[in-house]
Amino acid sequence: MKLLFINGVNLNMTGKREKSVYGTQTLDDINEEIAAYFTYDECEFYQSNNEGDICTQIQLAGDEDFDGIILNAGAFTHYSYAIRDAIASVDVPVIEVHMSNVHAREEFRHKSVISEVCKGVIAGFGKYSYILAGESFRFDGKY
Repeated sequence: MKLLFINGVNLNMTGKREKSVYGTQTLDDINEEIAAYFTYDECEFYQSNNEGDICTQIQLAGDEDFDGIILNAGAFTHYSYAIRDAIASVDVPVIEVHMSNVHAREEFRHKSVISEVCKGVIAGFGKYSYILAGESFRFDGKY
């Protein structure tokens, strides 16, 4: 299985910002744990604070035979129609993930503009949200 993990805006600050929400591990630490968990699979990791770069990665994934994309778009989740349209333009299934339970946080975090074009949404399980999302691709009858 070939998975692309994309992290959006401000997720490069994981482990430094809002430790009570996101924990103390850095994004690199979390990515290492994910790669170790999916040791028999191919995992690629990408992070950007730039909306257009995230759109480009999603588009490229369609050309690179990825089985799935695990996307934590960060704040872009709530207003990026560009990322929404990029997801809709590829045949690669996307799982929207959030480390925190966005529905237990500020009101503006309750609305996602990308959910309707994603295969599913996983939120509130910290770094394990990524692993649960990756595992979900095994349940679609393909593996």
